[in-house]
Amino acid sequence: MNVNRIISILKNGSKLTSAVVFLILSSIISAQAAEFNEKEKTLQLVLQRGYLICGVSQGLPGFSTVDDKGAWQGIDVDFCRAVAAAVLGDATKVKYVPLSAEERFTALQSGEIDLLARNTTWTFERDNTLGLNFIGILYYDHQGLMVHKSSGIKSLKELNGAIICTNRGTTTELNIADFFQAHHLKYEIITFAKTDETLAAYETGRCDVYSTDASGLAAQRLKLANKDEHLILPDEVSKEPLGPFVRQNDQQWENITKWTLFAIINAEEMKINSQNVNDKLKEDDIAIQKFLGKEGNYGEEIGLKKDWIYQIIRQVGNYNEIFERNLGKASPLQIDRGINALWNQGGILYAPPFR
Repeated sequence: MNVNRIISILKNGSKLTSAVVFLILSSIISAQAAEFNEKEKTLQLVLQRGYLICGVSQGLPGFSTVDDKGAWQGIDVDFCRAVAAAVLGDATKVKYVPLSAEERFTALQSGEIDLLARNTTWTFERDNTLGLNFIGILYYDHQGLMVHKSSGIKSLKELNGAIICTNRGTTTELNIADFFQAHHLKYEIITFAKTDETLAAYETGRCDVYSTDASGLAAQRLKLANKDEHLILPDEVSKEPLGPFVRQNDQQWENITKWTLFAIINAEEMKINSQNVNDKLKEDDIAIQKFLGKEGNYGEEIGLKKDWIYQIIRQVGNYNEIFERNLGKASPLQIDRGINALWNQGGILYAPPFR
């Protein structure tokens, strides 16, 4: 039976708890993922097709949105582009599939998409029960809370009895439950399938608080008619390590996507960017020459061409370039690097070395 049909049946009139529903769907989806992976591996499918199919959000500034010219942009979009550059030598060869939080895992496990890059949190359940593997942290975030300034609320302590809006199918609901219980606060939660629906409910006063990842709150705040009338509280509900997912049982594809992420981080640490990458190729530093494919066989070892990292950096850039244009100083969000700075620059961003 189709998974979406099963979800519909479980939603309509079922008295099963959310935990039981989750376990049922996890078993079905894991079986589907195993069946898919037995048929054909992802790298071969992408090469034969000639383009990457990447699942992204339905529209979250800084992560994945469509600009006024119809082009996708955002940090998740750039990761998809980096994988396309690595595998196909062309960062433009990507088909983007916008997915809701409820749809995202099913789409990956059924083979509808090759890669999920949709501001998704790494958790124990997701990494161990869905037939998926998390490949690494693209952005370190935390769950936050946004309120109307007119409410006068300035801290967590004033949220007793609050009505909270959030997206359905995310970790937010569980985090809110744990957080409010720990602080002995009562609350009511309203969930929506689409982010725009959640934002509209908050903006019209249907709820007192909007809760999601702090970066998401910063992005959604820009959409509000009067963004200065809304306050993101300093309280941190939970840690939210965000990054891409791939299917299990496809080690080569997992390695390609994982080391694509490590490549853009290492490139920043090695001070290689899209503007100087050609000059770096001319340097005598053997580590740089191996990294960019002039020497060594990093590409061959994972089934790619020698210059796969060079293509990533030339066409997409290093981590700093990707961060700054989508989330940082060159973007409307103006988010500080913070803990997403390199480990040797005051942050915790760290990637294994190429050796």
